[in-house]
Amino acid sequence: MKVALEAAAASAELIKKVYATDFDVEIKSDSSPVTEADKGADALIREIIGAAFPRHGFLTEESKDDKKRLKKEFVWIIDPVDGTKDFVSKDDEFTTNIALCRNHEIVLGIINVPMKNLVYYAIKGEGSYRKDGKGKISLLRVNDKTDNLTVLASRSFFNLQEKALIEKHSDKIVNIARLGAATKFCAIAEGQAEISYRMSANTKEWDTAAGDLILSEAGGFLLQPDGTPLTYNRDDVYNRNGYLLLNKKENFLI
Repeated sequence: MKVALEAAAASAELIKKVYATDFDVEIKSDSSPVTEADKGADALIREIIGAAFPRHGFLTEESKDDKKRLKKEFVWIIDPVDGTKDFVSKDDEFTTNIALCRNHEIVLGIINVPMKNLVYYAIKGEGSYRKDGKGKISLLRVNDKTDNLTVLASRSFFNLQEKALIEKHSDKIVNIARLGAATKFCAIAEGQAEISYRMSANTKEWDTAAGDLILSEAGGFLLQPDGTPLTYNRDDVYNRNGYLLLNKKENFLI
């Protein structure tokens, strides 16, 4: 955790410097945007963590996937700038996600929100926490609501299936809020909302790995539409079935 937090802090400084400039935006082969911040933060995080743990594998958004990771016990799963569209639009809601996977299970997770000076982190079995810009550390816990629910929708991705599910369960879901990137995991983990749908096949392991642990250690759940959890360090990195984020299993509304 010490090394991962160091990497998150160093990458945040790099990201902030790029954010303050008139940066260029490239479009990758999958039609998603990428900037100097994505590439630079990816390299810096890999450098810091790799120096400390040279035998560990890596799965990151901005680096070529080395399938040797599939045979490693420990693999770091990283999204240097989750929510590049948020970064480009300068809404301050992008994050840096760093997770450590051991034998297909996430055992450490960090979500850094650089522009809000917030760091969310968790270690398997040790709870979830938030550290603010003044150094105050708070224990995270989901709320117990099962009605009058707030659903969190993505700022950049919101499809008809998600809209239909929200309408289908309008007897319980009374409020819709929009948040960017992995901040949705954090909001539910700290009791600000209860449910979020991602009913598409375009997210990947680095979008969910850190948030999955932070949410679960706060008492919440990430479940696929069939009710099963995700595993990590897979050959196919896409979360092809989509997923739900929940404060309680009673809110598994499909």
